[in-house]
Amino acid sequence: MPKHGKKYRAAVEGVDQTLKFDLSDAVKKAIEAGPAKFDETVDVAVCLGVDPKYSDQMVRGAVTLPHGLGKTIRVAVFCKGDKVAEAKAAGADIVGAEDLVEQIQGGMLDFDKAVATPDMMALVGKIGRVLGPRGLMPNAKTGTVTMNVTDAVKELKAGRVEFRVDKAGVLHAPLGKKSFGADKILENFKALLDTVIRLKPSAAKGTYLKSMAVATTMGPGFKIDTTTVKKFLEG
Repeated sequence: MPKHGKKYRAAVEGVDQTLKFDLSDAVKKAIEAGPAKFDETVDVAVCLGVDPKYSDQMVRGAVTLPHGLGKTIRVAVFCKGDKVAEAKAAGADIVGAEDLVEQIQGGMLDFDKAVATPDMMALVGKIGRVLGPRGLMPNAKTGTVTMNVTDAVKELKAGRVEFRVDKAGVLHAPLGKKSFGADKILENFKALLDTVIRLKPSAAKGTYLKSMAVATTMGPGFKIDTTTVKKFLEG
């Protein structure tokens, strides 16, 4: 078992982690229990009723959170020609083509998200082994392989979250900073859930939202009663 620090042990003391809470209550409790002095991120883990080893049950997508993530997102864009000026005007932090690939091959990874125009993907593929494991590979399914560079960059800067289920069928996503307060975190949560439900694979049978829990970076997790999700989304 991993060893936890004093602040975590103090935060988890008195918390029955077997209990399930109304979705709104779980978020409020998670924010209140966050023990760190820094502004922790509020994260959610959602276990979906899918088997990701089958391609028709993979859940992957992106959502622009209404209140963003509360941090500066550095965006790199792989493009040429007129798109270079467009990317810079949209607020891209790094823009390039062959030169950018060479920098990344040399160890430069000073960005959080990447966008590429379709004609650049053969080039970007050369560094797929570097970008892929770090979640930085542009992908058409998440809108980061596109000719509409302006919208892609602006959405990423505004707090666009990309997500995909892991091998166990669990989806992890950030919902913003603890300092946002419960109301803004809940609005971000609603946007995420609306998108995840919309992306439910037709091949997925049985219960789709099997379980979920919310926690801050350093705090204890609070399980959510999934029967309260429908009422929350309709509210």
